[in-house]
Parts: sequence; C-alpha cells; structure tokens
Amino acid sequence: QLQLVESGGGLVRPGGSLRLTCTASGPALDEYAIGWFRQVPGKERERVVCIDKRGRSTDYEDYAKGRFTISKDNAKNMVYLQLNNLSPEDTAVYYCAGKRTDSYCSLIQWYDYWGQGTQVTVSS
Repeated sequence: QLQLVESGGGLVRPGGSLRLTCTASGPALDEYAIGWFRQVPGKERERVVCIDKRGRSTDYEDYAKGRFTISKDNAKNMVYLQLNNLSPEDTAVYYCAGKRTDSYCSLIQWYDYWGQGTQVTVSS
C-alpha cells in the first residue's frame, strides 16, 4: 500500500516561495500518478496540479499556472511542488495523493492514497 508524507510547508511572506515534497514509501512510485491538492478550513478541497506516473504529463489548475511547478523523481520516490510568488490566498493545507494508473492524470476522478498534509501560510 502506497504511503505518502508531505513536508516543506511553513510561513512565508507574500511574493515568497516554498518547495513542498511528497515522499512515497511502499510500492514503486513509477506505477502511480500523483496529485497535489489544497484545502482551507470551511472550504472544499481543490486540486492544484497532477503528474502522470512517468513524470512526463502534467495538468495544472488555472490559478497554479505560471507560479507552481510539479516534478517527479521516481528513483527517489519523491514528488515536488515548487510554489512561487505566493499570495495570502494560497494559504491552505496542501496534500499529495496517489493513484495507480497508466492514464493521463487529468482524467483521474479520484485518488486512492493520501498524505496527512502540510500547512502553508502566506502572511506579512
């Protein structure tokens, strides 16, 4: 069973950057597509971006395009989310999630494995 652990969250000023890491254990990560999600208390969880199992195809939500970058290192069993030019509206708990699939990650309707999340707070 795939296990996921997020790290790298913290407090950052508006305009700053953070790099989140999703560390996988258990089965080989190269069989899994990974998505990053975020959630603010009282609001629904929303997808940020996903990447296919090979790390070649990605799909970003509009608000993430140009600011956030996902990458996948199957050899290290890690997925990264680089967050740049952060604003207070990006404050949320960020989660990574995995699904064993060959398909484009944009087609994934649900994910089977979830991490516990890491808090990102953007404030001056």
